[in-house]
Amino acid sequence: MYSTSYVDDIRQIKEENPFESMMSRFDRAAHLLALDPDLYAVLRVPNRELKVYIPTRMDSGRIQVFEGYRVQHNFARGPAKGGIRYSPDVSLDEVRALAAWMTWKCAVVNVPFGGAKGGIICDPQVMSNGELERMTRRYAAELLDFIGPEKDVPAPDMNTNEQTMAWIMDTYSMHARHTVTAVVTGKPIDLGGSSGRREATGRGILFVINEAIKRFKMTPAETRVVVQGSGNVGGIGAELLHQAGYKVVAISDIHGGIYNPHGIDIPDALRYLRTTRSFEDYEGVEFVNNQELLELDCDVLVPAATENQITSQNADKLKCKVLAEGANGPTTASADEILHNKGVFVIPDILANAGGVTVSYFEWVQDRMGYFWREDVVNERLQDKMVASFNDLCRYADSHSVDTRTAAYMLAIDRVAYDTRMRGFYA
Repeated sequence: MYSTSYVDDIRQIKEENPFESMMSRFDRAAHLLALDPDLYAVLRVPNRELKVYIPTRMDSGRIQVFEGYRVQHNFARGPAKGGIRYSPDVSLDEVRALAAWMTWKCAVVNVPFGGAKGGIICDPQVMSNGELERMTRRYAAELLDFIGPEKDVPAPDMNTNEQTMAWIMDTYSMHARHTVTAVVTGKPIDLGGSSGRREATGRGILFVINEAIKRFKMTPAETRVVVQGSGNVGGIGAELLHQAGYKVVAISDIHGGIYNPHGIDIPDALRYLRTTRSFEDYEGVEFVNNQELLELDCDVLVPAATENQITSQNADKLKCKVLAEGANGPTTASADEILHNKGVFVIPDILANAGGVTVSYFEWVQDRMGYFWREDVVNERLQDKMVASFNDLCRYADSHSVDTRTAAYMLAIDRVAYDTRMRGFYA
């Protein structure tokens, strides 16, 4: 009836494989929902996987061929939606997992998208701007038949940005023979981007943490926060938490972190980081590595760096009350039960970092309307969406007597399964 993997010992999973980790959670949620076997068979696999080779002329004049992917997981609720990442570590398994996560993320916050993800195996740190543009445009050209406002709407992700999206939009528009702003989100504001998009993921984290600490009868001023990461999610999230009155006691970059139990002046620390490219020699703090940072005594821990940071090896060492997952997949499936048994309140990634895709949805709507909202309107609508989704999740967890991560997957699968069932199977 179902795959037997949901009853397998979770410790048998190759822990750092993001696709297997995601699928184990999917299987558990499907089992608890008693999901119809036909729906289970459809939802557990992507709709389409594309692998493309991208010949790119380098500055040396030689051609280098890069390998790229686009996985479109589900279209039941609307166009596929998901970022494009550039990294030497991109793999098909990772892109598959992230595409599926996008399906569940969009369903949890109830926006009318399915999930997708893309990536190119490259090292953008050693490539010139011209090389990145030529690679991006050729990648976009290879995807022309598969992306579009009604098909699949890419966005920025790791090592990509609004410039990358502008190149993709221009490439698509040149072939369409008219400007198509809604083909991507995360664009520059003057090219059809949305106000508030850059801060959206960090702001969404703030909104769900605001709701979570109410469950512990805490206020921001008495809440100690540790943030792993200082980029677009961690850095902006930490700054917004600081502005809201939270005591951010630690923050890190790829090299390590800084810690002060009395709180850190986050805007000053981030200015220092932008200037020196490191927290090294920042005054008035203790230096910790990224693993030590996760185990600091705090009320809220925000892993906002990369996948597989909290595992079966360190989950029992966490000292937080609330785990708000800013990154995609920062906690492995093998760590879930440990955290649950410790009583850690988990705000799972498919809710906690969904502010980005929510405002991407707003950008797509604005592009299609040709009318743009003020930033305060965007932020107010984001808050409404995140708070409502948090409350939906908590009610679902309580009514089904499950932990919040399982509830998030159950809620998302329930919504996607309903739409799939109502649409039926075309054959």
